[in-house]
Formats: sequence, structure tokens, C-alpha cells
Amino acid sequence: MALIVTALALWLAGCATGENANNASTANAAGNNEGKLNVVTTIAQIAEPISVIGGDRVNVQSLMGPGVDPHLYQATQGDIAKLESGDVILYSGLHLEANMLRVFEEIGKTKPVAAIGEAVPKKELLVDEEGATDPHIWFDIELWKQALSAGVEELKKASPENADYFETNKTAYFEQLDALKTDAQSKLSQIPQEKRVLITAHDAFGYFGRMNGVDVVGLQGLSTEDEVGLSDIDNTVDLLVDYQVPAVFVESSINPASINAVIEGAKKRGLDVKVGGELFSDAMGDTGTPEGTYIGMYRHNADTIYNALSAEGK
Repeated sequence: MALIVTALALWLAGCATGENANNASTANAAGNNEGKLNVVTTIAQIAEPISVIGGDRVNVQSLMGPGVDPHLYQATQGDIAKLESGDVILYSGLHLEANMLRVFEEIGKTKPVAAIGEAVPKKELLVDEEGATDPHIWFDIELWKQALSAGVEELKKASPENADYFETNKTAYFEQLDALKTDAQSKLSQIPQEKRVLITAHDAFGYFGRMNGVDVVGLQGLSTEDEVGLSDIDNTVDLLVDYQVPAVFVESSINPASINAVIEGAKKRGLDVKVGGELFSDAMGDTGTPEGTYIGMYRHNADTIYNALSAEGK
């Protein structure tokens, strides 16, 4: 990390030479020639909606792709080049990209850098027993609309001549999000109340559960850096047995070992628990697939949970 920050500082001071400097100049020139705003984001949950809202007036790059864990992510030299070529940098914040904060601090000395999740009022955020804020706010559609709105305001500041265009696109996109929220809540409300328990590898679905009336249990804490102990597994097995929950879920960006341990523990207690499917938590799906969009990712999760936990899905 120290090497990365040092390299970044040298770059910003104009001391970089050779191929990296040439690449950065080429990237900037390409963006200017196209007349588009270059936006760089950390996670795809920001990049894809912003690309929809920005339309043909923006180029959007995401540093983190499918299967990448933002809690553990370390910036690379390639990331620094992308950040340097951007006109606007958007990240989620709330300690999600904890290992990149020094990098954002340095980049922020020369260009707009915004933690859009921190636009959400503190009173609306979830906090764990140790006082840590849950950063997974994209699972509450209303909160994510607030965060995306903060991102759109950054676009407007950087490209005021396109402000009305961005606002019109945002309104249309948010109408789709409102419909998504209604559909998800309607579907998940059909799961029998006693089966409405969502068990995953780490505690990423708190906002999803609050919005959709689902109890959520994560074996790890809010960050994937947290440890999973035997007591966590045993307590989760107790919960499964007590409520006869039929399924648990793996996550696309998390090792499934802890979930497999829960399944084995339940089996020893006489309960046949299945893997209900793979959910997208900290990362979205592949580009070009429905799950590679925010709306498609959210709908996939809602459908997967419904199918596994509802009477029809058993």
C-alpha cells in the first residue's frame, strides 16, 4: 500500500515518466476527443446505473469486476492510471473500500472524488453491535437512489451543460427502481413468515432484509475480514433446526466453506438443508448478463431467495 500511495503522489506531482505517463496522456486525450465525461468508480453497483443515467455523455469504468471483494481490494498501478484518467471519481464509502482510502485522499487533491454512500443520512444506516456502519446500502433501493443522486450531482458539476440530460435520465431510471422495489416486496411477502430467514456467508443483506421483511443471518460480520467461529456455525445450525429453514445461500464473491459447514452441521441434526442458490452481494454478475446490471442483480437475488424459501420452491 505504501508503494502504491508513493507512486500516486509522484504521479500527481508530475514526476512520472515513460510508458505510464504516456498511457495516462493517451487516455485523457481520447476522453477529450470524444467530448464525454470520464467517470471512474470502484464497484459495478455504481458504474452500471451511472452509465445508464449518463447515457452517451459519459464513459464509465469500474475498478472492481464480478467476483471481486471490495472489503479486501487493494489498488493496483493499473487502477491508479485509470483514476488519473478520470474526470470524476465515485466510490461507495462507509468503509466499504477501506484499503483504498489513502489513494482517494491523494487523487482528491486534483479532481472531484465523492463517497456517494455518505450522502445517506446516518439515522437511516444500520449499525452492528460493535458500532460499525453497514456499508451494503445498495440493497435498500431507496437508500441507493439517494447515493446515486449524489453521484449524478457530481456529473452535473463536472458537465453543467448536460445537467438537464442527466436529470431526465435519472428520473426515468428511478422509475424502474421503484417498480423493482414493488415487485421484490410483493414476491418476498409470499414466503411463509416462519421460513423468511436468509442465511448467507457474511452480513451483507441487512438492508435487503429490512426493506423486504426478511430476517437475515450472516456467518461473518459486515466485512469479509471478520472471522467465522465454531459458535457462529453452531448458533446458525440451531436457528435452522428451530425454524426448519429449507435453504441457505452462497455468495458470488465469498468462499462457500462456512456455508458448507452449516449444511453439514444441520445434516447431523437431522435437517436436510440445501444450497438455495448463489446470491450477488458485494459484486454483480458478468457484463452483458442480466445480473451484470443493478436491476438484474437485485431481481436475481429476490427470485432466488423466493424460489428457495417459499412453499413453491421446496
